[in-house]
Amino acid sequence: MLSPTTESLIARVTTGRRAERLVAILDLVSERGTVALADISDELGISAATARRDLSDLADQNLIVRTHGGASALERGSEIPVALRDTRFQEAKRLIARAMVRRLPSERYVVALSGGTTTASVARALANHRDITVVTNSLTIANLLSGYAGVRVAMTGGFLRPQSLELVGALAESTFNAVNVGTAILGADGISATAGVTTHDETEARTNRAMVAKAQRTVVVADGSKIGNVALAQMAEVGQVEMLITDSSADPTELEKLREAGIQIVLADEE
Repeated sequence: MLSPTTESLIARVTTGRRAERLVAILDLVSERGTVALADISDELGISAATARRDLSDLADQNLIVRTHGGASALERGSEIPVALRDTRFQEAKRLIARAMVRRLPSERYVVALSGGTTTASVARALANHRDITVVTNSLTIANLLSGYAGVRVAMTGGFLRPQSLELVGALAESTFNAVNVGTAILGADGISATAGVTTHDETEARTNRAMVAKAQRTVVVADGSKIGNVALAQMAEVGQVEMLITDSSADPTELEKLREAGIQIVLADEE
């Protein structure tokens, strides 16, 4: 169950513009460590009163530390709530999703979808598929797919992570261990040639490792901002990934390292 402060924040994020502004503030604080209220106001073109209200909301979520005259970052690796993450890089995610679905068989097939905003875009792109089964531990994705006539949904059990709305733990892992999947479609907080596919939460990573282990192939879908990033916990080794679908904003040097590691790279916005 979401905390009251999370529900309150989501209720107030009624427009994509405000959600994007909150994410921009988080990015500023993360990059600089400490940011003055005046700098936030100047850089984002908002009033001091608006910046102050946004900082208070983010502090209530334990995403920043409110200071006199500004804000400071928490420890590295803290997560942006799913309600805010869904506003980032939307066009890139739509293109990545379409590129992923084009690479799936049009007839009967089984895929596994991890949680995440890019994999949620893949779920939306499955609307017209005629006969596909999706195994997922994501409440968000299961809800998105529930109205599609050609899609059957198999959900795992597990404990709910409020930050990502995913079911994790031994019950989720046992579901993935019990099924055979054609393609595991994996979202990520980071992918690099040295660290593999990573996420912020170790329990989530362990659940996704079970998904990858039973799939015939694994495809990572991630916008360019994730390429070269390394988060806390590994979900898959580089050698387990057949393909990465991303966009041309990704660092070319990092993409080349992934190619050299044997991963096929698809730039969705150049197809």
